[in-house]
Amino acid sequence: MASGPDTTSASAPNGSRARKAAPAARRSAPGEPARESRAGTASSADTSSSADPSSNVTSDAGQPTDKGAGRPGRMRRLAALARREARRTGLAALSGVVLAFAFPPYGIWPLSLVAVAALSLLTRGRTIRQGAWLGLAFGWPFFVVLLKWLHVVGWDATIGLAFLQGLFVLGLGAGLAVTSRLPAWPLWGACLWVTEEFLRDRLPFGGFSWGRLAFANTSSPYTPLAALGGAPLVTFAVALSGTLLAAAALTGWRLRSRPARTTRAWATGLGALGLAGAITVAGFAVPVPTKAADTVRIAVVQGNVQQPGMHFLGRPMQILNNHVEATLDLAERIKQGKEPKPDLVIWPENSSDLDPYKWPEAGDRIDEAVKAVGVPVLVGALVDHPTKEGYVENQGIVWDPKKGPGASYTKQHPVPFGEYVPFRDQLSKVITRLQQVPRDFYPGDHTGVLQTGPARLGDVICFEVAYDEIPRDTVKDGARALVVQTNNATYGRTGQPEQQLAMSQLRAVEHGRAVVTAATSGISAIVSPDGTVQQRTEEFTQDVLTGDLPLRDEITLADHVGAVPEWVIAIVGVLACAGALLLGRRTRGGRTQARTATETPDAAGHQDGTDEQDRQAQPEGQHQ
Repeated sequence: MASGPDTTSASAPNGSRARKAAPAARRSAPGEPARESRAGTASSADTSSSADPSSNVTSDAGQPTDKGAGRPGRMRRLAALARREARRTGLAALSGVVLAFAFPPYGIWPLSLVAVAALSLLTRGRTIRQGAWLGLAFGWPFFVVLLKWLHVVGWDATIGLAFLQGLFVLGLGAGLAVTSRLPAWPLWGACLWVTEEFLRDRLPFGGFSWGRLAFANTSSPYTPLAALGGAPLVTFAVALSGTLLAAAALTGWRLRSRPARTTRAWATGLGALGLAGAITVAGFAVPVPTKAADTVRIAVVQGNVQQPGMHFLGRPMQILNNHVEATLDLAERIKQGKEPKPDLVIWPENSSDLDPYKWPEAGDRIDEAVKAVGVPVLVGALVDHPTKEGYVENQGIVWDPKKGPGASYTKQHPVPFGEYVPFRDQLSKVITRLQQVPRDFYPGDHTGVLQTGPARLGDVICFEVAYDEIPRDTVKDGARALVVQTNNATYGRTGQPEQQLAMSQLRAVEHGRAVVTAATSGISAIVSPDGTVQQRTEEFTQDVLTGDLPLRDEITLADHVGAVPEWVIAIVGVLACAGALLLGRRTRGGRTQARTATETPDAAGHQDGTDEQDRQAQPEGQHQ
């Protein structure tokens, strides 16, 4: 595909090939589409330089005179392309890092708007390949900084997962470049952000939801929008505000030129800026329901672990004993009248490091703690699968002081390569580190609605809080409050616990439910239905949180509509790309036909209106 000025000329009378002089390209403003050539593309990055003496030379007979002469020219063109794109590539990488600082533990949410605007400007008017490259240059550094907590496993794991996630942003960059030529391009760009997250939330192996724009805006003016359309609507609003800011900045750049200061230009720029502001404050008008039907007194036990990192477990029974001792201490304070008796107690994921059904000593210790406190305890444990040998289930178990273990919930979404290994037989031979996952977790087949004492709680285990459908289905099945049992000991003091807590805050607003996060080593927290963190623990400390937990039955509009907003917005993004590609193809086809008609030889064998110009453009000594 041609990508530069049309250099095809008519044949000179002596049979040599003459070339038209290419007009000088007008310098484009930052983010402004490059002026398209007659071939219909925006950049000359791929233009073949026929005048380059190192390029392939074709004789009058049509045979190459030197088959290897094109390689040095091609390499020079690639080097020139790299130099030409170096500044944009650097700016894209910097913008990706900026976006990472919008997320916890930094939490500077306005940077999410800045990053979206920057990527929109950098990809505007670029070719598909250039947009894709800029998307990868943006996405890869973003995920490296965001997921740096994975370095506990290995920096190769961090960089590898970041690259895989960056490939989705590569597609986003290509889509932004394509749709940037359409009217209302900020709207289509915002839809594409949702499309990218839609795909990344599902692919591969069930997807990976970390890094959604919504999770950087769990304490921002956009947060209440989650009650209307969930996390996808928050992402869309943030992205649309960012792309509108890009449009306003682009108009402001153009207004530096006096002839461009028209009424229409001013209206366009101010309109984009005003609309971005209106979307930002729209969340304040969204009612966030928080009124409780009733309350329940809870205690959240954080027993702590002996050491952070991959080997946090220590000796068998250590973590279980930590939680038993913290619960016994709570029971003693209740007996002394220092603490009101709770209605239920919540332990975190993996609070029992041995299967209490298989190991009697583990079951006995749990039973001791539960009977001492005298109320049901939600225990987290790894349990051998009852029928499938070699598989384990990650469960939350309701342990009653009189009846013992009862109803349970099994994690539905195990983490690939962390809780199970896809293609284990093949990959474990190549990546020996995968052998540290000795058994695969078996997924559960139902939501975690559990009657725990007087409260009907919805159990969500660890990373499941990042996926829209699991908390939503749990609430719609009757959960009056949500519990996130988690074990973040591997990633302690890396920023990961803060990122996960932010997800709990968003889910609280999205579903109008109080959310309890119970962690082995922190951060444990009680979050009210409006997303406010009422209480929280520090990391790597033994602690117990107590308080009244509001219970609600009313569901939000986001729960009513489910995934419909996400599907609609994502499909609109895909259709915008398809429409832009189709429109571009038709435009190029029309220009090709017009050029062909102009260059049709007349009866004398000359090209209409071009022969004299071509001869004038020939190098000296070739005129006859």
